[in-house]
Amino acid sequence: MIKMILKNPYLILRRVSQISIMTLYILANIYGLTILQGNLSSSLIFGTIPLSDPLAVLQMIFAGALISTNIIVGASIITMFYFFIGGRVFCSWICPINLITDLSSFIRRKLRFDTIQKKQPASRNIRYWVLALSLILSTILGVSAFEFISPISMVHRGLVFGLGFGWAAILIIFLFDLFVLKNGWCGHICPLGGFYSLVGKYSFLKVTHNHIKCTECMKCKEVCHENQVLSMIGKESIPVLSGECTNCARCIEVCEDEALNFSIINRFAKK
Repeated sequence: MIKMILKNPYLILRRVSQISIMTLYILANIYGLTILQGNLSSSLIFGTIPLSDPLAVLQMIFAGALISTNIIVGASIITMFYFFIGGRVFCSWICPINLITDLSSFIRRKLRFDTIQKKQPASRNIRYWVLALSLILSTILGVSAFEFISPISMVHRGLVFGLGFGWAAILIIFLFDLFVLKNGWCGHICPLGGFYSLVGKYSFLKVTHNHIKCTECMKCKEVCHENQVLSMIGKESIPVLSGECTNCARCIEVCEDEALNFSIINRFAKK
């Protein structure tokens, strides 16, 4: 156990973060605990501080809904938080779907499916098209289009209030990622991931690469679910500049050369 913690400290921290947040929501539902109430779309901290999913709010605005001040404040808090630390931190440190897709990815590696499917048959830009489509449909239909079919909401609400259709969402995403497309949901389709990629593109917390230490073993690219962001490996010492990085730290954990690490980037320094 100790050996696993030392080898995968960020993985342990991510699981603690995901499970702790989910537990707080469940305790709020069962016992009325006020630390974190609601769901991932709309929450309250200590019954006072509002938190809102900014993409859900954006869809509501496109749908023509009247937005309360609390919801706007909550969306602003979340947006600024992810703007500074990296938007897709949500994907790897909070989102419950990550547990499902990580399991699918682990099984794919064990069964060596990746050696069979050499080329990904889909573009990662699909998520941005789905994001745009969700806003267009929200405008046309007058409802938050993605929220009605979001597996993130289904799984989260299912775990907190009782699974119901949550089981179907879990099974579909697991099988899709396992047999159809590697990192299919999170890496190619999810519009929320695409939205947070845009929000966190200019964040201050970044994975940085030290070209001098790097031996180009490429272990980092093997485990990274968004390995296109590691384009600098073997080339130059620069941070990961793409907002598509989830800051999950898988690459840091497998790098035996200590060529990768987290750093705070000074965005105001002259280039």
